[in-house]
Amino acid sequence: MRLEPSVIVTAGGTRPARAAQEATRTIPIIASSAAASVANFARPGGNLTGAANQTNDLNPKRLEFLHEAVPGTALVGVLSNSANPGTPDLVKALEATARTLGIRLVTADARNAGEFDKAFATIAQAGAGALLVMPDPYFYTRYPEIVALATQYKLPAIYEWAEITEDGGLMAYGESVRTIYRRVGDYAGRILKGAKPGDLPLDQPALIRLVINLKTANQIGFTFAPQFFDRADEVIE
Repeated sequence: MRLEPSVIVTAGGTRPARAAQEATRTIPIIASSAAASVANFARPGGNLTGAANQTNDLNPKRLEFLHEAVPGTALVGVLSNSANPGTPDLVKALEATARTLGIRLVTADARNAGEFDKAFATIAQAGAGALLVMPDPYFYTRYPEIVALATQYKLPAIYEWAEITEDGGLMAYGESVRTIYRRVGDYAGRILKGAKPGDLPLDQPALIRLVINLKTANQIGFTFAPQFFDRADEVIE
């Protein structure tokens, strides 16, 4: 028997949203990352809406914050996932920002859990003084391991979701992933009550925060410059 759901909810980046669109043009779709799948944010039309979730666009700003927090480093490590088709464009954008800042990048690839140790060793051996973890749905599922390795190598690191600092990440610049999924759930409820997805505007980020964790800073022996605290929206002590 073929199931006919009343609504489809996708999570984990743009690929699931596009796959759902390819599967149906009639069943309502609520995507946690819908920006790349619609032409008009205010009135998306069709059968898909959801959260704009433009975390990838914040990547250059994350590198700027990392450079400001660790001004003495000329080489920044980038943890990337080549299995993600969006990675090459993200790396190019980071490289352009790095040239503007006068720093260099060393990129290490991790497509599965078995490659994290090698990726961190590559970054450390290259002499990187800081780390940017690329926004990636798979990385989000492995953040405890990634944070532990950054701590082990004493690398000041910045991440995409604010909640990662609650689990020991040093810095994060982005939205709250919990907030995104609450908004997705709200939209699903509205559609089940009769709203049409094409009439619901993409939910734009309400709050993008820079969060720093002083406990982790102490653990890795890192000291933030006093003026950097003025940049932070939240400090975990």
